[in-house]
Formats: sequence, C-alpha cells, structure tokens
Amino acid sequence: MKIICIGRNYAEHAKELNNDVPTEPVIFMKPKNALLLPDKPLYYPEFTDDLQYECELVVKICKNGKYIQEKFARKYYNEVTVGLDFTARDLQQKQKNKGLPWEIAKAFDGSAALGEWRTITPEMNLDDLNFQLKLNDETVQSGRTKDMIFNINKIIEYVSGFFTLNIGDVIYTGTPAGVGSLNVYDTLEGYLENEKLLEVKIR
Repeated sequence: MKIICIGRNYAEHAKELNNDVPTEPVIFMKPKNALLLPDKPLYYPEFTDDLQYECELVVKICKNGKYIQEKFARKYYNEVTVGLDFTARDLQQKQKNKGLPWEIAKAFDGSAALGEWRTITPEMNLDDLNFQLKLNDETVQSGRTKDMIFNINKIIEYVSGFFTLNIGDVIYTGTPAGVGSLNVYDTLEGYLENEKLLEVKIR
C-alpha cells in the first residue's frame, strides 16, 4: 500500500506556515511503517522538540488506476475517515532551510494515524464534509472539504498522473488551519460529521 499525502490544500493553513498557496497539488509520501497501529500510543520522537498534529480527511482507494480523469475519479474510492499527519516541525524547517527533502520530519514510524473507516453513502456530501480534531477535549482544528483548494477528485486525477493507484492505497487530503504542538500525555480525538473515529494518546 501507499500512503499519499497532499500538502497546503487549505489556503489558511498555507498562510499560517508562511507558505505560498499552491497552483498544483503538493505531494509527499509516507512508507507503510509510518502507520500507527490501532489503539497504540505515539511515543514522542527523540529527534524533535516540536511534534505537531495535522488532522486530515483520508480516502481509501478501491480500484486500480492510472491517468484517471477527474470526472471518473469518484469510482476509485469508497471509504473515508479522519487521519493524523504527525510532523516534526523543527526538523522540517531545518530541512526546508537547507533546500533538502523533509521526509525525515513527516514519514517517521508512527507518523500516520488512521481512524475507523466509513463507507461513502449517497447521503454523504463529499464536497462539504465536516471534520474536527480535539486536543485534550478542546477543539483545535475544524475543516470542511468545500474549503479545499483541490477537491478529492482533482487530487486523484493529479496523483494518478504520476503514480498508479492500487487497491488499499490511502490519500491524506490536506489539513486546515489550526495545527499546533503536542506534549507527552496529550490525547487527540478526530471526528467526521460529529462522529468520533480516531483517538491517539501521546506518550
């Protein structure tokens, strides 16, 4: 499986990190061992002093495909959840300042948490789904898919022009504004349409 991530897909998030708003999707990837095992805590990595959360809507690919046109993209995913893209922000900034790739800040073991999957139903409005992240019972991020710069189908069209999408691949579609730092003993809870699908404890 592949873990495909889209960066800077909400204008306000791009601005809060002093990044330009992109004109094409920004892609990065995580290896399979980045997946945080269900019901397991994330142990604060020793190589960072600024571990941050990024809550995102995630879709699961259900059909193999390449060069998928946007108008057909909906046939290629059938489940959705919320996920966390954990980031060593200080390490990422060091790499960016040097003009170097920043996978070590994004793709480390346990850096990709996934909630419980939900089958996409005709009643779901994929163009205006609401998702939230709570940190120690306080809402810190709230996003709506209508605010994405590139919607899910456009992302699939773009990504599949470079990589064949395979059954079981997951796509993190970007985080809204409100990212922030974590501490040991924090608890994170992710919600989709007010249904809790994800909980991660930091240890």
